[in-house]
Amino acid sequence: IAGCGNPLFGDDGFGPAVVEELKKLQLPDNVKVIDAGLGAPHFLFTLIEDAEVPVKKLVIIDIADFGGNPGDVTKLRPEDLPPGAYRDAHSWDLSEPLQRLKDAIDITIIGCQPKRVTAPDFEIGLSDEVASAIPRTVSLVLTLLEEHYGTTIADMRKEGKETGGEQTTAGCSS
Repeated sequence: IAGCGNPLFGDDGFGPAVVEELKKLQLPDNVKVIDAGLGAPHFLFTLIEDAEVPVKKLVIIDIADFGGNPGDVTKLRPEDLPPGAYRDAHSWDLSEPLQRLKDAIDITIIGCQPKRVTAPDFEIGLSDEVASAIPRTVSLVLTLLEEHYGTTIADMRKEGKETGGEQTTAGCSS
């Protein structure tokens, strides 16, 4: 699970913010949660090539302009991304690297519609709309893991094995 983005550019920090919440949870040992930051395309290739165990599934969490309302969350596949439609804050086209990986790895992109991305100007902090999407995104990631691992995550929730404070329905600590 890779959270992409830069917290210095407003809502572009969504991916790392979700990763921060996911790291508070006890997930299966073979699930890695990483903050991929800005170098996502290069980082992902290196991560996949250098993995001790072959990577079978990749979940990317990032902002994506899909025409929704700020804070809306959607699940996308690489083939849903027309060339040039998925770019980072520095205008790197990220859809092409994903197209090259999609036949070897199951890739899901969880995109949140941003309200404001301030690059090249710095602005730390997410808009209220995007911040409110974090618990829903954590819940969506847990659902994807449940689909992949069966009842493991659901059983962990039921048994109260998540870390952090008081549990919420999204699995986030409060």
